[in-house]
Amino acid sequence: MPTPRFSLSRRSLLTAGTAVGAGALLTACGSGPRESASDDTTGEAGGGDGWSFTDDRGVTVELPATPERVVAFIGSAAALHDFGVECVGVFGPTVGADGEPDEQAGDLDVTKPTVLGNAWGEFDVDTYATLEPQLLVTNMFGEDALWYVPDDARDQIERLAPTAGITASPTTLRVAIERYAELAEALGGDLKAAPVVEARERFDAAAESLRQAARDNPGVKVLACSASADLFYASTPDAYADLSYFAELGVEVITPDDVEGGYFENLSWENADRYAADVLLLDNRSSALQPADLTDRPTWTRLPAVQAGQIVPWPSETRFSYAGCAPFLEELATAVRDAERVA
Repeated sequence: MPTPRFSLSRRSLLTAGTAVGAGALLTACGSGPRESASDDTTGEAGGGDGWSFTDDRGVTVELPATPERVVAFIGSAAALHDFGVECVGVFGPTVGADGEPDEQAGDLDVTKPTVLGNAWGEFDVDTYATLEPQLLVTNMFGEDALWYVPDDARDQIERLAPTAGITASPTTLRVAIERYAELAEALGGDLKAAPVVEARERFDAAAESLRQAARDNPGVKVLACSASADLFYASTPDAYADLSYFAELGVEVITPDDVEGGYFENLSWENADRYAADVLLLDNRSSALQPADLTDRPTWTRLPAVQAGQIVPWPSETRFSYAGCAPFLEELATAVRDAERVA
């Protein structure tokens, strides 16, 4: 098995709650830094010139026509859906043990696309081939790795269809959303459609509301965190597109002192109170423990933010669309505006 091309700490975060990719022969698996902003990084659909899109590795996918059979990581598929593009297949956490859609599925009807895998390391290559994929889309963290594309099957997957990776870290929220909007438009999505325009207006209003809340209630300290059976993870805003954006808007997001691998600090439960926070953003993924799972942990229940009820469910793997992010921005704005200084 080749050396994983992603941060091991990011992989650890994935499993924090349990202890926690005629175009088939195109070479789209190269890597390298994205070219300058003046380069053509948008796609062009239709016409006699074919279709192309340059992803965030600097890899340009070129096809005879706009790809219609797109397969994507579930969060990517949910974002594309918000921009009016549907995928024929998805992979990654799509449904929970109860059969309900995972949080990362967003507004996507998970009964429509073919699910190629529902957990880390799961990707049904044979079924993927039967879908006759024309493009695979996923996020990238760290060193241009394709999120949820298993390393041991990556060569097979990339022989079946070209891949496009969109940077999820390091970046900031608006940049990532705009890149998904560019890709969606290249795939035929209408960015002027009423739902998309309304979602962007809502996002903009929510961002301004959060900025104002930070001004109106200065000094409120916010800690983004994730809970597992053995560890309490304190996340750094430097590595998360959403947290970085909140900080840009004036929110005082705590930066942990001893970040390992670039994403978070591992704290034993005895040290869960290391950072004084007024508001907790708690990872709401199905892999992470939730407040109801933590009632028997004294160090959790004694946290000032917990005692004050100042906990906000945090979608730590962001759905990069205006529709996907606006509701959380609104919720966070309310939490910051109403927060009591308890730390």
